[in-house]
Amino acid sequence: MIENWMQADLTINGNRIHYVRTGAGSGKPPLVLAHGFSDNGLCWEEAANELEAQFDVIMPDARGHGLSARVQPGEKIDMAADLAGVIEALGLDAPVVGGHSMGAMTASNLGAHFPRLARALLLEDPPWFMPRPQAEKVEAAAEKEERPPHPMGAFVQSLQVKTFEQLFAECRAEHPNWSELTARRWCEGKKQLDPNIVAVDNGLWSPWQGVVQAIQCPTLLVSSEPSLGGLITPESAQVITAMNTQVRVVNVPGVGHHVRFGAHAVYMKAVWAFLQELA
Repeated sequence: MIENWMQADLTINGNRIHYVRTGAGSGKPPLVLAHGFSDNGLCWEEAANELEAQFDVIMPDARGHGLSARVQPGEKIDMAADLAGVIEALGLDAPVVGGHSMGAMTASNLGAHFPRLARALLLEDPPWFMPRPQAEKVEAAAEKEERPPHPMGAFVQSLQVKTFEQLFAECRAEHPNWSELTARRWCEGKKQLDPNIVAVDNGLWSPWQGVVQAIQCPTLLVSSEPSLGGLITPESAQVITAMNTQVRVVNVPGVGHHVRFGAHAVYMKAVWAFLQELA
């Protein structure tokens, strides 16, 4: 982490939320970035290294992640409300709010339910899936009060038996084009993850269509290539932009779900173009 960046804790909705901030007191416009599932705030560090030239970048750890509060099985958490609490506690004036994956869902839910708090949204490959037959089985299970297995449960359990060194070696082998800093932060997040996170009641997983329709601010959605693991398909991108003309989709080919990790320069070019339009 850069020497002049600060890190601290806030108490939000009765829970500790840790964050890193690049420009406290600088007078630069605020930019809040929410990380993905099993990551931490510093997984945004490489992007923040560039963005801090013009923005005060705030990177919180979600509950159950990083250095924020641990969670309990069955606990109900609202990451969008937590993020709103961070913005209010820090006195941020209508920041741009971004996020990747789970963090993109958090940011979009904030934009939908706390519209006065966000000037614009920057969403990196949110898990907004088109309805498919399997969803009917999940709904049927929910009606019977049966909780379907968390899709990341096995992955989270595997993290508990691997050392940081093992994770780092695997990450470097699987993603040789990621920078060493990014790979290191990604692995640190995995070792900080609370395994109970797969057993909480997370309100982010409500139907996304209503969230998209409720967004009232300019929104950039950066998608990637579905064949490589990208979650936003051309079909879903078309549906999303038809639902809300505030949302613009930029596709980055040749890269999967972690768009900014795998195609950092292309991702940042799209982000800077969007941010400059807001100025």
